[in-house]
Amino acid sequence: MHLLLVGISHKTAPVELRERLDFHARGLGESVRQLTGRGSAREAVIVSTCNRAELYVACDEIDATRDDLTRFLSEFHALPASRVTPHVYGQPDLDAARHLFRVAAGLDSLVMGEPQILGQVKQAHTAAADAHTAGPILNRLFHSSFAVGKRVRTETGLGSGAVSVSYAAVSLARKIFGDLSGRNVVVIGAGEMGKLTARHMKSQGVRYITIVSRTMANAARTAEAIGGARATPWEDLDGALGASDIVITATGAASPILTRAHVDRVMRPRRNRPLFIIDIAMPRDVEPAAGEIEQVFLYNIDDLQATVRENLARRASEVTRAEGIVGQEVEKFGTWLRAREAVPTVVALREHFETIRRAELERLDFKLSALPPEARARVDEITHLIVEKLLLTPTEQLKVLSDGETITAYSEALSRLFGLTDAASQESPGTDSSRRVTPFNRSKSGPSR
Repeated sequence: MHLLLVGISHKTAPVELRERLDFHARGLGESVRQLTGRGSAREAVIVSTCNRAELYVACDEIDATRDDLTRFLSEFHALPASRVTPHVYGQPDLDAARHLFRVAAGLDSLVMGEPQILGQVKQAHTAAADAHTAGPILNRLFHSSFAVGKRVRTETGLGSGAVSVSYAAVSLARKIFGDLSGRNVVVIGAGEMGKLTARHMKSQGVRYITIVSRTMANAARTAEAIGGARATPWEDLDGALGASDIVITATGAASPILTRAHVDRVMRPRRNRPLFIIDIAMPRDVEPAAGEIEQVFLYNIDDLQATVRENLARRASEVTRAEGIVGQEVEKFGTWLRAREAVPTVVALREHFETIRRAELERLDFKLSALPPEARARVDEITHLIVEKLLLTPTEQLKVLSDGETITAYSEALSRLFGLTDAASQESPGTDSSRRVTPFNRSKSGPSR
């Protein structure tokens, strides 16, 4: 049995294509059921986010399944294969495991170390488990990835510090106010950056979010998009500012909309209640001199970007430690996966010895028939224990072998010596066939590296 990953991500496909390959529109459960229904994959999990659409499967044949999964990506989303195939990458066996572990750790994200991806990986596995498409191999793989994500977040600083302008604004606000719950936020402007910052503020439990725009219809649309926000006419700007604790300015105005005099007028009735202003417009919406007013905390986009750069640099220094954790967990998973290769031989060996034991008991039945039932049961128990003792050492030694080629050689030798079934000689991830060169593993510069 092999592992196989086929997919696209922000590293290989433009956003327009990634949007078209989103599996959430039809549900992860239905999607993964349709995938396994094609017959090429025995187990399957689909990881679908705004930055990736990845199919993880357990299968018998790498090449045939790879081609079928690539077709599935285009057929399921009704896209021409010529549009999808050039952007597809894939990884077999432990390379697939390494890729998933890096994804769960945030090492393969658009924003290095971002925390949301681990939850999305867990969601993907839950959907597959509910759809009964995740079996023993993918269950072990994904639970191992959860452990990687947890270790990276607790043992490194990869996820620490804000690395987007919008979230840096939230971090600064928390430094000033502490807990943001119960705070009032005003967003001046109805653009994307202001909307994103407002959403981050909302996630911190702020009390009210008010959208102010020169065009009331735009303010209303933005308020609806944020959810739970309210729109206010431009004429009521001063009232909104007076009731606010945090102001986000993100307009396209050519000159400042908040002068020092304007901010000073708003601050007079506040009785030293602090006002945090985040000016993320370019050109700036707020006169720099407004930041000189007592209890006014003014930050512009340059201040926020400096924070982002500092945090990105800090995260980059943690990458080596995170990659080391990934490597350790890949090795552990590989040991488990290779141990599975011995299972058919172990099972066949035990069945072979059990068949001999029962045949001998049946052959001697005429001699044992005179024994009382308790004695016959004791004979059955003793012979069973003898077989268990005889098999204990060879089966344990076979299970702890770490080299795939050695496992295959031992399995074939046992099969020949004891006349076992051919199950032990089937191809598995540790055999040479799993390392044959395919379009997916010819180069070591793929997305999972």
